[in-house]
Amino acid sequence: MSSAVQEVALSHPQVTNAPSRLYSLDVFRGATIATMILVNNPGTDFAYSPLKHSIWNGWTPTDLIFPFFLFIVGVSLVLSYRSRIERGESKRTLMIHALRRSVIIFLIGLFLNGLPYFHLSTWRVAGVLQRIAIAYLAAAVITLYSGTRAVVVWIAGLLVGYWIVMRFIPVPGIGVPSRDMPLLDPDANLDWYLDRHYLPGAMYEKTRDPEGILSTFPSIATALLGVLTGLWLKDGGKSAAQTTSGRLSLPSDSIRKATVMLSSGVALIVAGQVWNIWFPINKKLWTSSFVIFTAGCALVALAIGYWITDVKQHRGPWTKAFLVFGTNAIAAYTLAELASILLYNVHVPSGRRVLTLQDFLYRAFFSGVTPKELGSLAYAALFVCLCWLPIYWLYRKRIFLKV
Repeated sequence: MSSAVQEVALSHPQVTNAPSRLYSLDVFRGATIATMILVNNPGTDFAYSPLKHSIWNGWTPTDLIFPFFLFIVGVSLVLSYRSRIERGESKRTLMIHALRRSVIIFLIGLFLNGLPYFHLSTWRVAGVLQRIAIAYLAAAVITLYSGTRAVVVWIAGLLVGYWIVMRFIPVPGIGVPSRDMPLLDPDANLDWYLDRHYLPGAMYEKTRDPEGILSTFPSIATALLGVLTGLWLKDGGKSAAQTTSGRLSLPSDSIRKATVMLSSGVALIVAGQVWNIWFPINKKLWTSSFVIFTAGCALVALAIGYWITDVKQHRGPWTKAFLVFGTNAIAAYTLAELASILLYNVHVPSGRRVLTLQDFLYRAFFSGVTPKELGSLAYAALFVCLCWLPIYWLYRKRIFLKV
């Protein structure tokens, strides 16, 4: 999903070591995309537990991927806007550009959800790319027209407001959470109610959707936490509209920057776990504790990558492999989705049975691998590598697809 392209996947400028870019962010984006493709395309249902989403409350490493996308969106927004403002672009121009990108990425998600038959009865309007588009647009507006304090207020308002709504507002026909039914009951919460009655199109889980209406609001806070990180990395917190100095340098206090990011990430992880006591970490509902916890994990990951690749300049084939995905992420995501749809919708004869192309290939090359979880992982890893090859070709040709 979606993409964690620069500004969430929508802008892929040429790879450069210019001070207006963070090498570590490109690598982080690429690693996130690669992991997303890996977990979305297992060989069978027998996947290792860390490569599956949490069933309800709680989290797994897989649950970190999508919020990492949105966090990267926020950081990338700041870095992109600062350099464009430095070139003399107006806020109005940037806003029109953001609106166009948001619409396009939403439509790409809608198109992918409809493939291959585009049946209205099974066409899902909600989705990963659609949520990215909405969160990206909201973060762009707030970044362009607000200062750092306003961004903080927005984050607090979205997270506290969502907790109040989910904890204290009665669910029509059911009652008050924690009194008439358990808090965050899968089939008796306000998020579920709104999706069931007002979300257009099919729902991912039949009676609920993990990218539904109400849970989209706290996802905006995830992107805004990335915005705060980008603002601080740039110039200590001025808004994108308040400065014409878009340069991102590596000053003498780079050690302090890495240390503050790391310590802030750890603090957010602890805060998320504490809030989990009253408002459980839940990816499918994108709870406020989930936002805080996953943003902390993203900050820790970025701090480590920043220290290794930007400060210490430790770079090599291992970083370039991820850089290829990170600088053409929208293309990588779309390619992986199209390949997956093809594999599951092309059928081939196999003896007396007809199998999907995906199942046929798995049985032919990986069914003998034991345990089954390892075979599933081997298939997924090969799928990632095959998706990487055409993206590497684009990288070598200096072709960076923009939306």
